Amino acid sequence: MNSTIDFRLIRQLWMFLAVAEEQHFGRAAQRLNMSQPPLTEQIKVLEQSLKLELFYRSRQGTQLSPAGAAILPAVRQFASQVERLARVVREVAAGQSGVLHVGAITSAMLETVPPVLDALKRAHPQLTVLVKEIDSVDAIPMLEAGELDLAFVRIDGEVGSGIATLPLAEDRLAVALPKDHPLAALPGVRLQALAGQQLVMSSRQVSPVYFDFLTSVCRSHGLTPHITHEVRSVTSQIAYVGCGQGVALVPSSMRKLAPSNVVVRPLKEKIAVVTAALLWSTHRHHPMVDEVVASLKKRKARTQAH
Repeated sequence: MNSTIDFRLIRQLWMFLAVAEEQHFGRAAQRLNMSQPPLTEQIKVLEQSLKLELFYRSRQGTQLSPAGAAILPAVRQFASQVERLARVVREVAAGQSGVLHVGAITSAMLETVPPVLDALKRAHPQLTVLVKEIDSVDAIPMLEAGELDLAFVRIDGEVGSGIATLPLAEDRLAVALPKDHPLAALPGVRLQALAGQQLVMSSRQVSPVYFDFLTSVCRSHGLTPHITHEVRSVTSQIAYVGCGQGVALVPSSMRKLAPSNVVVRPLKEKIAVVTAALLWSTHRHHPMVDEVVASLKKRKARTQAH
């Protein structure tokens, strides 16, 4: 694999993007703070190297050719990534305390992540935090690859070597039922009572450890789960129950999201589930990761003491 960076190609793609968006060589040259002849020449060189005609030129203006239109989305994405890289480099060069890449599932982004990042930003005003929405299954490979420094996901159980975990929020397992379901009238439901019921589960593809934990819990309490739908989130589970597609094992706090045609009843078995956990790689060192972990461990210890 050739690891040499072709900076000329990068510059030419930047020029292509300007011409494609302005649809005029003169305006694109002004935008790029250069004169028009060298811009026209560089686009010709790009077309020759790619062996593609990228623009149709006429007195009426400049239009993208089908080939130019085909590569435009990828060039836009590339330009966005380069701008992001340039911003990070500028911030680090300016002596800022660094960049923290955070991945989180949607529910964690709503509740768990904001106070953590607020505290971190107060302590380190120059810190750049980049947050990305992920599925729980994405966390470990992205941490291992160095794409993320921290991940806030739903996970319960062993995750393998090189990845450390800190459970942040726990809840009691409950069952979401249609309001007119016979079990909805009970104050509490046993797992075995769900035998034969259609179960709506959080997808194993999205969160394999959590999925395996729930199915193991069912079997250990004498229930062979009959799973008819695997969905992407706990919110989706509630929505499917509301549409009459079955019942769902969910954290009891989900009752606040339940619509009027869905009830959430506690299980008679007291089963705790981790609704949010912090994951990080033990093979990589980042001072902000150490600080977040230490802070959350202290907060958890204070909570347990009370």
